[in-house]
Amino acid sequence: MSNSPQIVTTVAELRHRVTALREDDSRVGLVPTMGALHAGHLSLVKEIQKHVDVVVVSIFVNPAQFAPNEDFDRYPRALMADAEKLGASGETDLIFAPSVGEMYPPGFATNIDVGGPAVGLESETRPHFFAGVATVVAKLLLAALPDVAMFGEKDYQQLLVIRRLVADLGLNVEILGAPIIRERDGLAMSSRNAYLAEGDRKVAGQLNVVLQSLIAELRDVSPISDVEDNGKRALLAAGFKTVDYLTVRDAETLAPLATLDRPARLLAAATVGNTRLIDNMAV
Repeated sequence: MSNSPQIVTTVAELRHRVTALREDDSRVGLVPTMGALHAGHLSLVKEIQKHVDVVVVSIFVNPAQFAPNEDFDRYPRALMADAEKLGASGETDLIFAPSVGEMYPPGFATNIDVGGPAVGLESETRPHFFAGVATVVAKLLLAALPDVAMFGEKDYQQLLVIRRLVADLGLNVEILGAPIIRERDGLAMSSRNAYLAEGDRKVAGQLNVVLQSLIAELRDVSPISDVEDNGKRALLAAGFKTVDYLTVRDAETLAPLATLDRPARLLAAATVGNTRLIDNMAV
């Protein structure tokens, strides 16, 4: 496998290169990213290599999932640095880095409306988000036609939405989830962590601490509603400015739970300073 993955910028070129790489029925894997790669992204690349022969990493900051008041313009972009990281890891064959015009050419007028696990949570504060994600992921899957695509469990709701999308549209690709990679203090790795000021960064590390304490409460059979309320108070006391949600949900459907009678997930979104963080843990 080459240590210098080729960068392609058009769907036509991507399909041509993937076809050439599919020699001897090789299995192709896709890791969609928005760049600004960190150890969490690189763990997805390493994980998908266990399942495929050829690895494609897409790098595209998708405007369709950003609202006008969000951070699209300042979202970190570092294509050549990202390419160096992927080359150094030696696990990527091809980088797909399209322009906005390539993904959304003039006259583009199609949007994928998603329901099911997309309802609630992130959609409460970002109602545009999952339609933008679903549309770009569908386009990336149709462009690369991978056998397997890998997504991180940090964006747990997004992972379930993509699995629902693939099942509903009958796309011939397996969607896998990879565990969250964390900093030393437990903060889930994210490109947006770079926005955190020093004081905010210390507060951010408490998100993982609070969630772990709530998992312990749930395992002691504390009522779910009490645990959720305790968690919100604890995050605000730790210095978070707002808590969008802190909730225990069905791990497969994200339906609310009154009792722990099935696999569950604890999910949270909270803002420290001007940075919104999300995290989740299996219950």
